[in-house]
Amino acid sequence: MTGGVVVTGYGVFTAFGWGEKALRDGVFTGTQVFAPARRFDPTPFRTPMTAAAAGDPELVDVLGGCADDAVDMAGLPSGADAAVLLGSAGDWKSVTRFSRGQAYAPGPDIPGVLAGMLADRVGFRGPRMAFTNACVASATALIHGWRLIAAGRREAALCAGAYLVEEENMAKFDSGRAFSKDGVIRPFSGDRTGLLLGDGVAAIVLESEEHARRRGAQVLARMTGFGVASDAYHIAKPHPEGRGITSAVRQAMRRAGVSEVDYVNAHGTGTPLNDGAETNGLRAALGSDTPVSSTKSTTGHMLEASGAVEFVVSLLALLDGVLPPTAGYTTPDPACDLDYVTEGPRRAQVRRVLSLNAAFGGMNTAILLERP
Repeated sequence: MTGGVVVTGYGVFTAFGWGEKALRDGVFTGTQVFAPARRFDPTPFRTPMTAAAAGDPELVDVLGGCADDAVDMAGLPSGADAAVLLGSAGDWKSVTRFSRGQAYAPGPDIPGVLAGMLADRVGFRGPRMAFTNACVASATALIHGWRLIAAGRREAALCAGAYLVEEENMAKFDSGRAFSKDGVIRPFSGDRTGLLLGDGVAAIVLESEEHARRRGAQVLARMTGFGVASDAYHIAKPHPEGRGITSAVRQAMRRAGVSEVDYVNAHGTGTPLNDGAETNGLRAALGSDTPVSSTKSTTGHMLEASGAVEFVVSLLALLDGVLPPTAGYTTPDPACDLDYVTEGPRRAQVRRVLSLNAAFGGMNTAILLERP
């Protein structure tokens, strides 16, 4: 392979709706759309608020739509020998029905089945894999896609992540008292109290640059580096010094051969422990001057889909030269002392961006994108 790994297409769905315009109008303006859950009865929960799109969409349909958009943008034909790599916990609707004594119909609730259905839909003949390692699942799918292409095992990969707000995870996070008490996510703010869940689905086409150029595809960006690390500190808490984040960021920059970046899309959950640890990890890796923001402040936490959706957000920041803000920020925290883009969207010269994700068990990922 020559020329590296490039991005040639994407499709995305969030609480703001379909496509990049919805992201630009919502995430990049700092709009918060948290409201009481409508797909199920939220009254048993301490916090009813979510960032969910209207209606009750089926996960397999939304994921398929995002994949269609990505493949169409890239211009990859059906029958391509491309991998399909998905980060997801599956569709829990049939599991929920089963737990209530209703008929159980095996289907896309199994992540591997969902990945196979996605591959069949777009007609790709390469390997099909599902990643279920929590909130770094779709970031891991992207990283595995990079590896397959860089090793010459495939010339293209469709990498995706999918999560739609549902009752199962709402109950789990509520029982763990992880949700924001005031119904708003305030990442890095001194009065932050927790996270909220949000809808997120995205699909991205990665290719070798040689393959993309050979078939005349438009190259949107280069994926030049990645890092994967575990701080092995606690089953749920991050290491207080953010050692996993530091390691992942340094790996990504070393692999890309760069010493600085222009923007970081942080994991930024708005929880008391995560934001301070992530700040420490970023300060150790990058210093204190790099702009950092959390777009979960608008989208909510999209769990397994976070890596893929935030990859698209980071890509748009790179293409548009606009840094999305950290919404909901009200008061400084001495433990969070970086530049969090709290004033609203910011115009900037953007050549390189990092997208970070973290998960229970101390897992951390960093993906570096550069202008073509």
